[in-house]
Amino acid sequence: MPKGFFNVPIAKNEPVKTYAPGSPERAELQAMIKKMRSEEIDIPMVIGGKPVTTNRRERVAPPHDIAHTLGHYYQGDASHVSQAIDAALEAREKWAKMEWHHRAAIFLKAADLIAGPYRAKINAATILGQSKNAFQAEIDSACELADFLRFGVQCMSQIYAFQPESSTGMWNYNEFRPLEGFVFALTPFNFTAIAGNLPSAPAMMGGVAVWKPSKTAVYSAKVIMEVLQEAGLPDGVINLVFASGPVAADVVLSHPDFAGIHFTGSTAVFNSIWEKVGANINNYKTYPRIVGETGGKDFIFAEKTADTTALATAIVRGAFEYQGQKCSAASRAYIPASIWDELWEKVEAQLKEVKVGPPEDFTNFVNAVIDETSFDKLKQSIDEAKAADDAEVIFGGNCDKSVGYFIEPTIIRAKTPKYITMEEELFGPVLTIYVYEDEKIDETLDILDGTSIYALTGCVWSQNRYEIERITERLANCAGNFYINDKPTGAVVGQQPFGGSRGSGTNDKAGSIFNMLRWTSIRTIKETFVPANHFSYPNFQPDNE
Repeated sequence: MPKGFFNVPIAKNEPVKTYAPGSPERAELQAMIKKMRSEEIDIPMVIGGKPVTTNRRERVAPPHDIAHTLGHYYQGDASHVSQAIDAALEAREKWAKMEWHHRAAIFLKAADLIAGPYRAKINAATILGQSKNAFQAEIDSACELADFLRFGVQCMSQIYAFQPESSTGMWNYNEFRPLEGFVFALTPFNFTAIAGNLPSAPAMMGGVAVWKPSKTAVYSAKVIMEVLQEAGLPDGVINLVFASGPVAADVVLSHPDFAGIHFTGSTAVFNSIWEKVGANINNYKTYPRIVGETGGKDFIFAEKTADTTALATAIVRGAFEYQGQKCSAASRAYIPASIWDELWEKVEAQLKEVKVGPPEDFTNFVNAVIDETSFDKLKQSIDEAKAADDAEVIFGGNCDKSVGYFIEPTIIRAKTPKYITMEEELFGPVLTIYVYEDEKIDETLDILDGTSIYALTGCVWSQNRYEIERITERLANCAGNFYINDKPTGAVVGQQPFGGSRGSGTNDKAGSIFNMLRWTSIRTIKETFVPANHFSYPNFQPDNE
């Protein structure tokens, strides 16, 4: 058949639609939400391309309307995880041999399906299943997921172009093989795009995956799987299972063909996975690739020259968009005393405009947190702050789970930089602020650096370029994604590769070449055109007499 060096379409970020009143996308999305709310659906696992059901059905409800039923998913067990592994390994050889540009075409088609005919459906599923408002759903489940797929294909083609030099008489080249075995993709609830990317990235590189989404995101996971199948993904390349995390991990991490994990979730879970991999290391055919993005205690640090109007907006957006349930959400802030009163007046004024309620009402900025466990944990922290001597709740603090899991945007002012909510990740609409004395800026920077185990995102606010440079350098190891005069959220695929280190993960930067390289195993081949026909080299010849 014809061959060639194929150039993939240049990846461009999917434009974000506004959903403004009167726009066609707003009407389309509202109609889709209404339609999907009116239906109760079954959500089977997908193993080897086939729907798999069990005798255990689990109810799916919107976090903001817990009395409403969206459908039911089928809970699997260890046997289903084993079936998924078998299906992946069965599909592996044929998938790995497929010409790379045909693999690329599948994921490029999936991106166009998400950006086009599935756009309203994937957004509506995220809105209903994960209580994410229209704009947040758009930038996540439509735009970022399409970006992951398009930029992933582009990265794949760039990797294949990485080839060594060849000296006279020989030809050297690299083969980028898929990992030998299967990859386990363990995905979170908070970003539909991450749920789609984690199993897709190793699959793009010719690998196969077992995908276990969060139980609170199976509703949108179903749509992702529909898209991949419609795009032509062969059976068994990605297998969707709904077993519990510990059950799935026990099966996966003890299997000799386990080749890697692509993970986003809590630091504690990632640490336990790493421990199990270490304990089982002698059982594996290869050393598994361990790629993970975990928690964050993301910070805002302001210097006395900061623009307080812009900083106030960054605080409200950075801390409270998607209820603070972003890995990158601002959860602690350090503000100099000289600008505190002016800044707080502006923050409070904006927060008073914020509406809280279900995402079907497009005017609501803050919606429900993901489930009752999260609600109870957050409420406990807020209640403890209300009673604390070394902290006070200065805004919000009201919680109500009678209809859905609603928590007001809450700001705690800590009287000590070591107050517990300045240190521990909460993952909700709670921001803790510490006001420091201007002359103690260096001491406060030291405290910031040493307070948290995490190093995911952070930002500095200043109009003084010398201070921006100094603080950026001082906080070099505090964040994998660092922002200057911007909120610490909103990384865009292809523009700000995302990930952190320390307790925040392996910093492999999802959606970039750095991440995609983790899903390939390089074989370097050297061919000599005219081989030597005798062992001797010139230095073995005797000196001339």
